[in-house]
Amino acid sequence: MFDKEYDVIVVGAGHAGSEAAAAAANLGCSTLLITMNLQNIAQMSCNPAMGGIAKGQIVREIDALGGYSGIVSDRTAIQFKMLNKSKGPAMWSPRVQSDRMRFAEEWRMLLEQTPNLDFYQEMVSGLLVEGDVVKGVRTSLGIDVRAKTVVLTNGTFLNGLIHIGEKQFGGGRAGERAATGITEQLIDLGFDAGRMKTGTPPRVDGRSLDYSKMIEQPGDDQPEKFSYTDLSKPLTNQRSCYMTYTSTEVHELLREGFDRSPMFNGRIKSIGPRYCPSIEDKINRFADKDRHQMFIEPEGWNTVEVYVNGFSTSLPEDVQFKALRSVVGFENVKFFRPGYAIEYDYFPPTQLTHTLETKLVSGLYFAGQINGTTGYEEAASQGLMAGINAALKVKEQESFILTRSEAYIGVLIDDLITKGTEEPYRMFTSRAEYRTLLRQDNADFRLTPKSHDIGLASDQRLKRMEEKEKKSSAFVQFFKDTSVSPKEANPVLEEKKSSLINQSGKLFKLFSRPQITLDDIKHFDKVSAYISAHDLDKEVLEQTEIQIKYSGYIEKEKNNADKLNRLENIKIPRNFDYSKLKSLSYEACEKMTKIQPATISQASRISGVTPSDISVLLVYMGR
Repeated sequence: MFDKEYDVIVVGAGHAGSEAAAAAANLGCSTLLITMNLQNIAQMSCNPAMGGIAKGQIVREIDALGGYSGIVSDRTAIQFKMLNKSKGPAMWSPRVQSDRMRFAEEWRMLLEQTPNLDFYQEMVSGLLVEGDVVKGVRTSLGIDVRAKTVVLTNGTFLNGLIHIGEKQFGGGRAGERAATGITEQLIDLGFDAGRMKTGTPPRVDGRSLDYSKMIEQPGDDQPEKFSYTDLSKPLTNQRSCYMTYTSTEVHELLREGFDRSPMFNGRIKSIGPRYCPSIEDKINRFADKDRHQMFIEPEGWNTVEVYVNGFSTSLPEDVQFKALRSVVGFENVKFFRPGYAIEYDYFPPTQLTHTLETKLVSGLYFAGQINGTTGYEEAASQGLMAGINAALKVKEQESFILTRSEAYIGVLIDDLITKGTEEPYRMFTSRAEYRTLLRQDNADFRLTPKSHDIGLASDQRLKRMEEKEKKSSAFVQFFKDTSVSPKEANPVLEEKKSSLINQSGKLFKLFSRPQITLDDIKHFDKVSAYISAHDLDKEVLEQTEIQIKYSGYIEKEKNNADKLNRLENIKIPRNFDYSKLKSLSYEACEKMTKIQPATISQASRISGVTPSDISVLLVYMGR
């Protein structure tokens, strides 16, 4: 049936698998995407949205690298918001509300139009491994498909177990069966495995809600988009979300079901996501709070199905229903389906290298929730990187790794393989020490040239990025070279309650003042004339403003990153014997032997490794 050996096989077609398959195929590798249900490619299993705090930066990075998530998100968006706009640009995070059915459809259409990509619907029950090298996969029908590399992106399907109150049944997602066989084989091969938990709220009939009792949450007046390409357009029409609150009455009704909750009666033993707790977890942990926010999110343009964000639960369905009916605006609510929790297998990611290849089996890559992460964006970025590196391994080219100072994706992967995780890992801006450099607005400047070098980002993408960079750099230089007189400047400064000037000065210094905005600076004839003459768009204007206003912070962070990168360049030999360094602490020796850091910099980030341990390593390396 499969009479050829593929370059890359991707197992699972969620967000990680879809990006992995697209990347490998676009790099010219013969690729097979195997999934249990081709109708559910890139399914939004939980909330119908992409982006958000730190996650929006990741989607922009995926797009800059040549991935599809940004394009699909734009094409299927029903609302756009730039979050944290009241804070500095390092915190600005784009987010879209998505049409869930169209999102999956658009992903499938894009994948079907991707050359070098084949599809097959069946469960993969095992791997073909010879020695310590992967050779392909075996399906539940006993079909062997051979490949040079394999990417596992199994999501929540590995021995998935769904909980609703006292009821529990096998499944990887509502209405879909679990995947079996792979975990047991990997354990036999020497891998460590664990269990994690995540949950999802009920879906309800929007026609049964009273939105007049809720607070409307509209999108931005001037919506932007994720993708840097021309393959998508900003929204011209948007759907609103709504906000309401739980109450002490709702909390009491929920507490009545705690004795039947799998979270509290011991049936769920694994750890759930700290930053996306269930409603029962919230009212238990934050007992002093008499209400919690709930965001009512439409699932698309034309469906009446609604996602109840903030009400994730595994309580019995009758308890869920009774409690929801006491929420303002939900008095007559009708359920589409109850919320549930799901437990699934994962593999501690310290068993991987920075390429997401496993240390035990050559050519085998893990991406997404199998690595202990949570979130579509985290999964998609890992899939992209695993797909790229699987393809580069086949082509016998140098692997593709992003550092912590180059991308949120670099922070994510480094955190996973260096520190590991015992609870579902979610990205935050606070995890990135160089977040002023890793802004959502400059992801194309940071990453498109790197992607173009490996053959993923097109010439057109690179040309567009270089043109934008050239225009914004020239505009910054214009501000540095152009002077303004007190007569021109002071009326604007006076209106903004900023101190006046008594002699001519450079526009750059004036624009650097926190009170002075781009709209203010446009009042100067020289500036407005320059903008018109050079046809500068919103992206260039925003980039220029950030480069000027935050130049000091950006320069300082670049210097700090350069210092760190010196340690990144000091490699540690593979399978290095740390026991021969007698001055190392026992903990450092134990942890570095287990994780096998690739560089001195990575070693310094391992929990329990002290500065003195790093000094010992540096002395040994002759530094």
